[in-house]
Amino acid sequence: METKIINTLVENWHRCGVDEGDVLLVHSSLKRLLMKVKTEFGESISPKVIYDSLLKALGQSGTLVLPLYNFDFPKVKFFDIRTTPSHMGALTEIGRNDLNSVRTGHPIYSFSIIGKHAKDFIGIDNKSGYGADSPFAKIKELDGKIAIIGLTDQNSMTSYHFVEEQNLVDYRYFKEFPGEYVDANGVKSDRTYLLYVRDLEKGVKTDVNRMMEYLWEIGAYTGDRHDEGYGMRTIDFNVFYNETDKIIKSGNAINYLVSIEK
Repeated sequence: METKIINTLVENWHRCGVDEGDVLLVHSSLKRLLMKVKTEFGESISPKVIYDSLLKALGQSGTLVLPLYNFDFPKVKFFDIRTTPSHMGALTEIGRNDLNSVRTGHPIYSFSIIGKHAKDFIGIDNKSGYGADSPFAKIKELDGKIAIIGLTDQNSMTSYHFVEEQNLVDYRYFKEFPGEYVDANGVKSDRTYLLYVRDLEKGVKTDVNRMMEYLWEIGAYTGDRHDEGYGMRTIDFNVFYNETDKIIKSGNAINYLVSIEK
């Protein structure tokens, strides 16, 4: 039965825009998907089945990228690239623990990468989470895609902040985050990293579901809404970047990407 479920999921991921050989960044919430599979097949599955289905859909020439975001770093001021867990759900922890995976270095915005292009992410230790030398930039360079499972853009699409940083939007600013860092060799050091954060004093609030609707309207998204079917949609990273870049450069970020709380 597990093989049948995996094959069904693979067929669905292909329908939703995943192709063999893709470099695919996946944001996910699996609760609804796992319940739907149980309802359809009468059998519960683990998140590992979802992981395996994504790898199978991508094939030997594909690359899976998973966010291992760790939002505790600003508070606990400690990060161990070998052991610090992801805060982004079960699927991402499976990726982190995959012995064939590579982990990038930013202590708040790290990623797990497995597959053909994993080697291209080795040694990425970007100082700024959304910087021009970040994993976001590498995915863009490799003409990758983004897939979202079970989430709206508001609750998943950190790539918007990458575009915002490249444009140095005036409603965000660089903030330092110092802490103790343990590298892959177990060597400890004090380091300081950056994030391009919202200007809370100006009341800036991330509000990107309006951009999500625009991307649906222009046909940039392929697949299902987060609450329909198996809940996956995909978008080419460069299409996503270019459309968001145009919105920012036209002065329309306030209408698509952010709102101001009074």
